[in-house]
Amino acid sequence: MGVQFIGMIGHRKSTEIHPPGPDIFDKNHIVAMAQAHEAAGFDRVLIGQWSDQPDGFAVAALAGFFTQKLGILLAHRPGFVSPTLAARKFASFDRLLEGRLAVHVISGGSDQEQRRDGDHLDHDQRYARTDEFLDIVRRTWQSEAPFDYTGKHYQVAGAFSEIRPSPALPLYFGGSSDAALRVAGRHADVYALWGESLAQARDTIARVREQAAQHGREIGFSMSFRPILGETEEAAWQRAEAIREQARARLEASGQVHPGKPGSVGAQRLRDTVAQGDRVDQCLWTGIAALVGGGHNSTALVGTPEQVSDALLAYHELGVETFLIRGFDPLEDAIDYGRELIPLVRRRVEERHHLDAAIA
Repeated sequence: MGVQFIGMIGHRKSTEIHPPGPDIFDKNHIVAMAQAHEAAGFDRVLIGQWSDQPDGFAVAALAGFFTQKLGILLAHRPGFVSPTLAARKFASFDRLLEGRLAVHVISGGSDQEQRRDGDHLDHDQRYARTDEFLDIVRRTWQSEAPFDYTGKHYQVAGAFSEIRPSPALPLYFGGSSDAALRVAGRHADVYALWGESLAQARDTIARVREQAAQHGREIGFSMSFRPILGETEEAAWQRAEAIREQARARLEASGQVHPGKPGSVGAQRLRDTVAQGDRVDQCLWTGIAALVGGGHNSTALVGTPEQVSDALLAYHELGVETFLIRGFDPLEDAIDYGRELIPLVRRRVEERHHLDAAIA
């Protein structure tokens, strides 16, 4: 089992410790981030989707045009574009990127944000719609003849596409509820988790594998962390504390000293991680997750490159093949990860592979 690394780039510099830049679509930032990730050895970069931010296709296109090998993981929320049109858009974009596209399907964990774009389905209904959406997308990519589909959320007649990706695009999938896991088992190529404890990750992986097995499928796993590196362990933890204070100050300045708790199951799982303490397992840090109420990818791995690589390898042994890593200083951290962390983890995974092969 190998290992892949995914980064994340936004349309402008903005993190828990950096207020958003003035340019809502900062082309120079997008290009610099894409090129830094490619140079650092990342396999892909995630382009997110929000109800009030620039379109991800445009951000991804710019990143793709200024790189040669870097893969693009494009987030997409079903429900706002018909599945047949989405299938053609993805296939066309993949052709434009010469085979570098993967799609991250997110059904939506926040009712409030979904309603900003006119979606008033409840949580489980959104996942039922995603199930139908992905049925139709795959059939659009695979069918050699026109097909009909009748579901609760989508009905198409004579659907067909002249353009198809070959092979079918990898589908990443997010969501921690029971409804989400059922859809993941049917459709996901890679199931994506936020940075949970080892015990929580072991449980989630087992549950997803059980769902996939019901459909005769195997599935890969991705986990997201915010590594904080230092030349020494003490230096890394000092930086983590500085980041916590900067994030707290920014929340206070924005009037969000006690932000509301996100309602998704994934956010609740992160709050359960926070409840285990400030430091969990080897070096999992919950400081920022506590500040933001469990919202988004907010847990960090703190330590020297060797210590963080040890932690990543522990998750790798559970079956996690892909790590989405991004820093609180996005550009500088991406470069730093490529300098030591990524090559170190790759080398150690390869060494383990050769050792296992020798023993076998």
